[in-house]
Amino acid sequence: MSFQRNLRLGMIGGGEGAYIGNIHRIASRLDGAWDLVAGAFDVDPEKGRAFALSLGMGSDRAYGDYSALIAGEKDRTDRVDAVAICTPNFTHYPIAKALIEAGFDVICEKPLTATLGDAVALEKQVRELGRFVGVTYTYSGYPMVHEARVRIAKGEIGKVRTVQVEYPLEWMATAIEQEGNAQAAWRTDPKKNGRGGSIGDIGTHAYHLAGFVTGLKVESLTADLATFVDGRALDDNAHVMMRYKGGARGLLWSSQVALGHSNGVRLRVFGEKGAIGWFQEQPNELSFALLGYPVKVIKRGADNLSADAIARTRTPPGHPEGYLEAFANLYSGFAEAIWARRSGRNPSVIGQNLPSVCDGLKGLAFVEAVVDSHEADGQPWLAPLAV
Repeated sequence: MSFQRNLRLGMIGGGEGAYIGNIHRIASRLDGAWDLVAGAFDVDPEKGRAFALSLGMGSDRAYGDYSALIAGEKDRTDRVDAVAICTPNFTHYPIAKALIEAGFDVICEKPLTATLGDAVALEKQVRELGRFVGVTYTYSGYPMVHEARVRIAKGEIGKVRTVQVEYPLEWMATAIEQEGNAQAAWRTDPKKNGRGGSIGDIGTHAYHLAGFVTGLKVESLTADLATFVDGRALDDNAHVMMRYKGGARGLLWSSQVALGHSNGVRLRVFGEKGAIGWFQEQPNELSFALLGYPVKVIKRGADNLSADAIARTRTPPGHPEGYLEAFANLYSGFAEAIWARRSGRNPSVIGQNLPSVCDGLKGLAFVEAVVDSHEADGQPWLAPLAV
């Protein structure tokens, strides 16, 4: 990538002690495409300003809240080019709406919003005002996820028959939200997290990964949600059966109470001629099977990989790349997409097939359909949008 200059990044939320904010900061720096120059990092204005100063920002760009950031940056000649939203779900919509109306591009944590209605409104606004909104569905940043996508699109495993995707975690296996864990507290609050618990927090990752790799669209689904920890208002485990357009079937499992799993994202796709599998804890490898032949392991860095995988690879074979690099691939892709739009050209490979506001909207439609199906005792429910 070669840009006229680094893009200037602002950040809302993600201050001291916030896990995801630091991930965004590392990812934005990794390929040298972004400079973090402004921020409103905390709900406590003074803490937020102090944190900005600790990162080396000027006092004139250490803001108390997002409204102050917008007002302070809007008319600067060196204004931020995009703003990353790293706040809890229920704040995404008002912040993104205000930024887009003020002419800023946005990088938003998933889910895009807390409700489907807000997602629909935001997508319409983005279309009408012509802004760029990237959504950090991190797993679509991995090189071997792109390799799987390319091989399936080329028909190497034949017509897809079955898709199995899962995202199990154990971190909420007990009622940690009642013990002072702030991250768990808002994730279990319907007013802040939306209608879905595990299905909204991590199930949307699994849903996006399956659709991204296979290119399939869900036609209908039936869901069974469970809340295993007493006192919780939202699900902490979800099983979803999906029917895709064209006849394929899918199974999705998300769980925040799966003991023994730290981050067990796994995708398996079975076709008429073969199968392909990817496991996030071994992200540099794909399992690849063709009918009648031994299973192969395809490794990141191999000579015969697709341009899509190569463009997202930094190190030679045997030097693992992982979560931070995948996140950085999204940031590099967002930068390329923004520069390409400004220059009136098509983006290079790294700036293609990025998770956008449309993917964010589809994720909310998926959650809505899952919860609706569960509340109708598992009856198939057509999503209100093509998910």
